[in-house]
Amino acid sequence: MVKQTIFVTLNAIVAFGIGFGLWYGVFRTSENPIVHSIYQGGPLVVLLIMILVMLLVFVVERYFSLYGVAKGKSSVQVFFKSLVQMIQKDDFDGAMAACDKQRGTTANVLRAGIDRYREVRAQEGLDGEKRLQLTQAAIEEANALEGPLLERNLIALSTIASIATMVGLLGTTIGMIRAFAATGNVEGGVIDAQALAVGISEALVNTAGGLVSGILGIFFYNFFVNKVDAFNYTTDEATFEIMQILKDKEGI
Repeated sequence: MVKQTIFVTLNAIVAFGIGFGLWYGVFRTSENPIVHSIYQGGPLVVLLIMILVMLLVFVVERYFSLYGVAKGKSSVQVFFKSLVQMIQKDDFDGAMAACDKQRGTTANVLRAGIDRYREVRAQEGLDGEKRLQLTQAAIEEANALEGPLLERNLIALSTIASIATMVGLLGTTIGMIRAFAATGNVEGGVIDAQALAVGISEALVNTAGGLVSGILGIFFYNFFVNKVDAFNYTTDEATFEIMQILKDKEGI
């Protein structure tokens, strides 16, 4: 929890620094009119860039966590097939070694169940049903620990998508207020075209920035939620089959 808090805090600080540096150091001094128009979006552009950078960092973190860590070191299908064969042969040490080698979410949950079953199997005074209950409890406990790791930062993606849209809308509103103020401040029957253009530019830049971060946030949130659901389904299916094998061994 502490590491997660530090990660989010550092992410926000670095993202703010990048946002301010781009807005004041790059967009302000750029001779390209399109790039310079981003500077005219006002200080809220810094916040929008900060939100976008934080979003991209969370996306990268989730990608490597799900595809690099949760998936494991090898194919889950190949691992599970060999694991079933080991359990059927009562090679529980080999099964645990295979789980340690695979190191994915499914492997961690199955390892907890196999380890508990190996322990209770050697205990006297426990019938088959009790051994299976203890094994199932170990699996559920391990699954409860793995779940938050899979879902970490998903709420952040969803929150960023909502905040980005609201910040973009705020910038749009401020820009339109300035634009209408320019039309209302008429001297000699001539509207201040420059002030009007600046207000409209600010509104459009903030609208675009908010929409970009909002769309990306919603897309990646749904994408990673589907991946987490797939991992959970694979783990549930694997634990169910392992429990069925153990039930057969206990004659239940």
